[in-house]
Amino acid sequence: MASQSRPGARYHGDQAAGPGMLDFAVNVRADAPPSWLVDRLTARMADLGSYPSAADEQRARAAVAARHGRETAEVALLAGGAEGFALLPALRPQSAALIAPSFTEPEAVLAAADVPFQHVVLGPPYELAGAAVPDDADLVIVGNPTNPTSVLHSREQIAALRRPGRIVVVDEAFADSVPGEAESLAAVPLPDVVVLRSLTKTWALAGLRVGYALGPADLLDRMTARRPHWPLGTLQLEAIAACSAPHAVAEAERGARRLRRLRAEMVDGLTSIGVDVVDGCAPFVLFAVEDAKLMRKHLDGKGIAVRRCDTFVGLDGQFLRAAVRPEWPVLVEAMAEVTR
Repeated sequence: MASQSRPGARYHGDQAAGPGMLDFAVNVRADAPPSWLVDRLTARMADLGSYPSAADEQRARAAVAARHGRETAEVALLAGGAEGFALLPALRPQSAALIAPSFTEPEAVLAAADVPFQHVVLGPPYELAGAAVPDDADLVIVGNPTNPTSVLHSREQIAALRRPGRIVVVDEAFADSVPGEAESLAAVPLPDVVVLRSLTKTWALAGLRVGYALGPADLLDRMTARRPHWPLGTLQLEAIAACSAPHAVAEAERGARRLRRLRAEMVDGLTSIGVDVVDGCAPFVLFAVEDAKLMRKHLDGKGIAVRRCDTFVGLDGQFLRAAVRPEWPVLVEAMAEVTR
């Protein structure tokens, strides 16, 4: 049982790309938000002289609740999905289990709060079946689809993690990138499950930090009890309301279907040069090469950034992660110079 995080736990993909590089390390879907969203945010700029209003907060919560068929009390608005992890120590867990490989921020947060935790490492193909979660773990954190593996677990597999006295937190940061949001628990109220969602990836809002949590009102109240006044600004509240509207949800679904086709093309391109790709469905691809460090150095020299994966528990020096982007042929061509 650990209570200290590893040196790489706070390494994230935004540290990989230098100025002007072709960035496959970050999973934000576009370079900028859509014009209609920029217009919505621009229209609120004149309101920044006032504190964020209760009406704006209520409107954003209502939009999220309607989007997922939830009660407003089952919604907590967040400054990015990652803030949800920062709030977990308020639940006072005694022993946490982190399904790995996975997003490393929970490890860093729990270590900073002196919460004992251990990693439950899944081997290839990184599926939940047979995961040896300790019976005494009263907090379990799992990604779906999981970063960095891209594996999508079934609702039944995640529900099987539940135990009396245990809280299960599901990181669904990339759920809206899966057509139909397959296997999502966002619209499935369970008394001991908290779902964390991000809006930054699909809507290119990484610089604004917007997301939300869904779960039982009592758990959300405990998580947010010590937050400061006005935890989110006016533009964040406006963005959450806008991205939760029916037309935005429909646009995200169309984008998810396009992304699925693009991902399949990218996977075919990688496998054509002999690269071993992990089967998944998120807007990024995990793959193995003979020498990941050498490949990263080669790609860096070509002005291409990919995400190193030796910072993830359960992955060794063979793995890299690349975002699904239409420029994928450039990546494959550069990699082929090493794999030939």
